[in-house]
Order: sequence, then structure tokens, then C-alpha cells
Amino acid sequence: MTVRKLPHDHGNHTLELLECEPAREVFEKASNTFQLISDPTRLKILWLLCHSEECVINIAAAIDMSSPAVSHHLRVLKQSGLLTSRRKGKEAYYTLAKTPEADLVHKIVDSVFDMNCKV
Repeated sequence: MTVRKLPHDHGNHTLELLECEPAREVFEKASNTFQLISDPTRLKILWLLCHSEECVINIAAAIDMSSPAVSHHLRVLKQSGLLTSRRKGKEAYYTLAKTPEADLVHKIVDSVFDMNCKV
């Protein structure tokens, strides 16, 4: 364990806080999640899928975008672990995953868009 010293002690308990500092990988994972939701299209898709399960065609219609473009965004979000999908016949249905990162995204979406989520 590295002992840190700060140049100034302002009484803010920063050294105690630094004793609980997460690993670099945790910061990188959080940064990657924030990068994913920084795209307006992906954020709109996440907003929708936080509160419903939908097929690609309905998502495309809901956000006024082509199905191939929506599929690209869905693939990125699924690969990141924020979404899950299931197949029914020829259609794939997407919804928010049940992971800590997806739960955080759900809380952010509800807070930013002032949602009172019942789902």
C-alpha cells in the first residue's frame, strides 16, 4: 500500500477518502459506461429500454431512425453489457440488462428525465 501525502491539509479528510479509492479498472469501466451514454441516440434508446422491452423495428420507429442504424447502436450497447436480448421468431427484443452498470444507467435516465419509473 502506498502512503500518500498531500501538500496541504485543509481539513477535508482527503487522505481518508483516498484510502478507499477504487482500482484504476473501476474508473475505466465507469468511464466507458459514461462514454456510451454520452451519445444522444444511444441515450434515447436507453431511455426507451429502461422502461420497456422492444424489437428493433419499433425502436427505430420510436426514435425516427433506420433499423440498420438502430441495430448498430443496439450491438454496441449489448456488447457493453448494458442491454440483453431475446429472440422470438425472426425478431429480437431488447431491454436493459440486470447489471450494476445498467442499474446506474437506469437511475441516471430516471433522474435526468425526471421519470418516476414504475417498471
